[in-house]
Amino acid sequence: MQVTVYQNQVERALKGLKRQLNKEGLFKELKRRRFYEKPSVKKKRKIKEAKKKRKMAMRRMRSAWHQM
Repeated sequence: MQVTVYQNQVERALKGLKRQLNKEGLFKELKRRRFYEKPSVKKKRKIKEAKKKRKMAMRRMRSAWHQM
């Protein structure tokens, strides 16, 4: 990953970098890996995340359907 700094605007470049890392889920991953996660807890978390993704996808489909 590469961030370009224009006109000595380091703060703005850092903000952009943090936004990219957050979008990729790096901070969430680091937080999750900080402690050991039991396999049963890991499985429950994965199911919960998949459920959330499906719910968001359905919401997007419905909104696209209503816009037609």
